[in-house]
Amino acid sequence: MTTAPFDITPRTRVIFGNGTLVRLGEFATELGGRRALLVTDRGIVAAGHVERARESLVKAGLAVTVFDRVRENPTTADIAQCLAVARDANINVIVGLGGGSSMDTAKGTNFLLTNGGQMRDYWGVGKAPRPMLPLIAVPTTAGTGSECQSAALIADEVTHQKMACLDPKAAAKIAVLDPELTVSQPARVTAVTGTDAIAHAVETTVTTKRNAVSLMYSHEAFKRLVHAFPQVLVDPSDLEARGQMLLGAAFGGTAIEHSMLGAAHACANPLTAHFDIVHGAAVGLMLPHVVRFNAARDEATKRAYAELASAPEIACVSDGLDAAVDALVARIESLLNRAGIPRSLPEAGGNANLIGELAAEAAKQWTSNFNPRPASVDDFAALYRSACESRGSGDGSSG
Repeated sequence: MTTAPFDITPRTRVIFGNGTLVRLGEFATELGGRRALLVTDRGIVAAGHVERARESLVKAGLAVTVFDRVRENPTTADIAQCLAVARDANINVIVGLGGGSSMDTAKGTNFLLTNGGQMRDYWGVGKAPRPMLPLIAVPTTAGTGSECQSAALIADEVTHQKMACLDPKAAAKIAVLDPELTVSQPARVTAVTGTDAIAHAVETTVTTKRNAVSLMYSHEAFKRLVHAFPQVLVDPSDLEARGQMLLGAAFGGTAIEHSMLGAAHACANPLTAHFDIVHGAAVGLMLPHVVRFNAARDEATKRAYAELASAPEIACVSDGLDAAVDALVARIESLLNRAGIPRSLPEAGGNANLIGELAAEAAKQWTSNFNPRPASVDDFAALYRSACESRGSGDGSSG
């Protein structure tokens, strides 16, 4: 593969370490914060993280307004609610505390608060003409990597169409990675968010926009995630493993920022919209099928997968590309089994009778444009049919 051109400017300061949440007020003050909006959900409130964050901000002299009504897969209605709270408080800094939904809600609110209009106006890349308020992203899950991305993913309340609104100005100024915050995740959240992070590392490795820098992040993310994921499933209190997962998710998010995603995510969004399958589970369900699909026709893609498998020594490229891809798929399937991710569409609650509709929607997803092997509606239908027939492989005891 020839080295692809790239133009990269780091936008987010990343701060990693146990207990770093206590410095939140310090970071907000550095950004000129005086009136903070803390965007989060009720589960994070119950875990005690919101009070700790609020206390740090107040000690630093900031007035704090909390919006704790974030829902999974936020819609335009959620953004409207948060926007009203932000306007009433006349805020000048935003903190997104929680999973990807909290950070997406914070970013979406920032778009409308500073630039006006509706979320649909910013669907696409670079459509916000005016500066945005500084954002601090504090993930409590190791999954989306949204803390290192400039995209807000917001669904239309009526059509359920997910809108990817990307703008460099929407990126967090600071990402605070505190592994201690992730220990409170329920086991199911750990499983599905970790699966999503692994899918990010795998997909960013082969997209048409991949480059030397994105590949560095993809490989580093994958190395950390494949070793740490089984450990956090077995011992959720293992802070070292939690830290590796958090770093892996952030590195995967950074890779997305520069290389985008592919067909597994294009397949996943219709599954979530139609059957309410959690995003991480939907991506995990489709990932092995997409890897096989991509590797079947393109030698460069096959080599990229093989080199990814060699990063954590799952396979060795010199033993053959086909063997390395097979080993990669086997490890992915093993991790999915360990995490309890449904391995077939019916098992996940999907309906095979809707394959035609699902395929048509998947082909229209933005991420399908970056898949290394062009995928038609018929190709997506074949991927969904494969997922209907799948029963997994192995008991997840290997790897």
